[in-house]
Amino acid sequence: MEKSVKTLFIIGSGPGDPDFLTIKAYNTLKRSKVALFDNLVSQEILDLCPEDCKKVYVGKHPYGKYVPQEDINTLISYYCNRFSTVVRLKGGDPYIFGRGFEEWLHAKSLGITVEYIPGISSMQGAGSNSIPLTHRGVSEGVWALTGMKNNGEMAADLMLAAQSNSTVIIYMGMRKLTEIARTYVLYGKGDTPAAIIQYATRPNQKIATCSVKDLQKTSQQHEMAHPAIIVIGHVVNLQHTIYNSLIQAHKIVI
Repeated sequence: MEKSVKTLFIIGSGPGDPDFLTIKAYNTLKRSKVALFDNLVSQEILDLCPEDCKKVYVGKHPYGKYVPQEDINTLISYYCNRFSTVVRLKGGDPYIFGRGFEEWLHAKSLGITVEYIPGISSMQGAGSNSIPLTHRGVSEGVWALTGMKNNGEMAADLMLAAQSNSTVIIYMGMRKLTEIARTYVLYGKGDTPAAIIQYATRPNQKIATCSVKDLQKTSQQHEMAHPAIIVIGHVVNLQHTIYNSLIQAHKIVI
């Protein structure tokens, strides 16, 4: 057992592709002694840890079995009192619907030093599919919402977001596709472009685009499920819009 220094590194592993890790996250993983990791952390990233690193799964399968937060907190305390470099490895960014700050608060309450290392969020993985989150003259901002609150309801802010000219990103919303579509139809925006991106940036990534009113049907046609993000806004079709404009401007024949 190592001398206790009570240090926890809360690390965002990004959307899955190890090339998207920050240098700081990479260097910390390479010297980690214990890694408490979630379901969305890819095997390629786990393989960056040393061979003698103790890897402990503390994740949650979509709508299935999970390790209770109380048990995770206990493990944080246990390992931080016994090892020098303990990492809490989360998919995406720990502070974007990742409960990372809850664990920061718990560790701090025990006198543990905590260092937060940001990760690229899965919503930024949309850019690898030529979908920018903002674009001048098209999107005035970004709303990032959870599709599933603790009580199982859809985030109330969706009604506000649907009325804006901003890009709307919905995490954990695959069970709420009908409600999301209904909200946009209610405000006369059922034809707004939308995309479902599953396993963004990974080799097994799937993407499907449609009008927001057809989200449920499209997800079924393409057999898409969690983990996935939903992107809603005119940025979804922006590449095609610009391409068609260039064709018209230069009279390109295809």
